[in-house]
Amino acid sequence: METKKPENIDAYIGGFPNEVQEVLEKIRMTIQEAAPDAKEKISYAMPAFEQNGIVVYFAAFKNHIGLYALPSGHAAFNEELSKYKSGKGSVQFPLHEPMPYDLIAKIVKFRVKENLEKVKKK
Repeated sequence: METKKPENIDAYIGGFPNEVQEVLEKIRMTIQEAAPDAKEKISYAMPAFEQNGIVVYFAAFKNHIGLYALPSGHAAFNEELSKYKSGKGSVQFPLHEPMPYDLIAKIVKFRVKENLEKVKKK
């Protein structure tokens, strides 16, 4: 069975129940405020923000929101993220707990700065 890749973030968010849509929209706004020059796109069938490279991806699942800030974004906030289930470049924020929007903003700002430093070194 092939699932259709959403054309944009609006279509992605629209595919979820209302209560999840609200969380996804707030995450989207949090990322937009933290990285106002980042461009939205769909990559790997997930919402992504790009500014001098990928800043972050995010995705909704049955019981959590996944945030993918690549390994460096997670390593830099290891202590703050330690209470969440995580992998090398991902973290899971349970849907039944308050979403850490301030932490998401800090991670996004870190990734924007990191991407800019990589561009300056080239």
